[in-house]
Amino acid sequence: MARPKFVLLPTHPPERFAPVLGLAEYTAVEAAARRAREQFEGRAIWHVSSTLRGGGVAEMLHSLLPYVRGAGIDTRWAVLREDPAFFALTKRLHNNLHEDAGDGGALGPEERALYEGTLERSARHFEGLLRSEDVVFLHDPQAAGLAPHFKALGATVIWRCHIGVDDPGAMTRRARRFLVDDVEAADACVFSRRGLVWPELDPDRCRVMAPSIDPFSPKNQALGAGCGAAMLATVGLTAPNEDDGAPHFTRADGSPGRVERRAELVQDEPIPADARLVAQVSRWDRLKDPDGLLECLAVELATAENVHLLLAGPDATAVADDPEGAFVWREVREHRGVLPPKIRERVHLAGLPMVDLDENAAVVNAIQRRADVVVQKSLAEGFGLTVAEAMWKRRPVVGSRIGGIGEQIVDGESGLLVDPRDPRELAAAVLGLLGDPLWAARLGAAAHDRVRRRYLGAVRLAEYGELLGELEGVRA
Repeated sequence: MARPKFVLLPTHPPERFAPVLGLAEYTAVEAAARRAREQFEGRAIWHVSSTLRGGGVAEMLHSLLPYVRGAGIDTRWAVLREDPAFFALTKRLHNNLHEDAGDGGALGPEERALYEGTLERSARHFEGLLRSEDVVFLHDPQAAGLAPHFKALGATVIWRCHIGVDDPGAMTRRARRFLVDDVEAADACVFSRRGLVWPELDPDRCRVMAPSIDPFSPKNQALGAGCGAAMLATVGLTAPNEDDGAPHFTRADGSPGRVERRAELVQDEPIPADARLVAQVSRWDRLKDPDGLLECLAVELATAENVHLLLAGPDATAVADDPEGAFVWREVREHRGVLPPKIRERVHLAGLPMVDLDENAAVVNAIQRRADVVVQKSLAEGFGLTVAEAMWKRRPVVGSRIGGIGEQIVDGESGLLVDPRDPRELAAAVLGLLGDPLWAARLGAAAHDRVRRRYLGAVRLAEYGELLGELEGVRA
């Protein structure tokens, strides 16, 4: 167990959102920021999570917190650095909350002792830093056990839950039993969707707030002419072309950046320039069903002309709180290896470097913009930020008719929803979009507008300001 990492956050001006949102919407954001700034003068808002890189929570905090700082509010982010046994346990909890057995391990007294002991030691690092007037957001199961300790220090504590399923079963219920006493110690609980709220909790202390994206981040910003193509060639996914631009992008702090590192690639040849590309970007997680996508290509899309599949995710060894990632990466590689040669040559796997998070995000941006269709074939999904990110880029998205994906996409209007366990339905949706570019473009345009109205970080700033104001009123 090591001292938590305290992240050095940049500061971004919320005024960036004014031309994107429009006057009326931005005026509400500005008013909420002003109230929060007055309310929290001399105080701090903390966020505690389990990883700095990889996954939707880290993405959201990287994109949202700089704007909170830009609004004049002291905002801090601490990342837990625990031993592998703790993260193996919390990955089990993560899977169980998705109604998945995970590694099949127990959640008994020994696991409880490990969980409590680890977080008790971590809490000591915050003594002298966390003040009674501060507010702390604890993210997901990894940090939930800090709630009693931070309440004992007098802080206002909010548990932020990003995960879960709409139809919980025995696995989900046992994970909730394991965590519920810690969660109940929090002053409020925030869930990404109404369907994820735990029935064990007091509904008056639960709020619903969707995650959000930053349209100006390296992952979502507009790319200069030829820059995306140059990025894909640099990492090795495509062959260099003299017409490509330079692999340049703007970093989160506003400074110039350049993609320079190659990805870990598994492919026979680079993606052809004229390929019709279907892409999924996600962590290497069985719940994202990368094997199911490979099988769909091998069986249902085998005869489709010039359709290539790209599965991209983070370097499997670089996400500290996901010990299963390396195993899933190896499984996907092995599955690809046994495909018939004519199918295998159309499958591309990419483990994207995580040394430079802005560079990683820029490559994801280029991948999604190059894709003719973006797929998110999750078997369970609390929300799924990669869907909103692709929608912002005006990509036609085919997503699973489950969880948060089904809330982001209006089927037939801003994307297509399918049964993730029906490869024929998925293939029909993909082929329909590939065969009708005008329809795909219409869906993409509607998707962009839906994200603009619902899932940008500025909208969340206003909601968080309202929540903090409510809690302050109760506390007073």
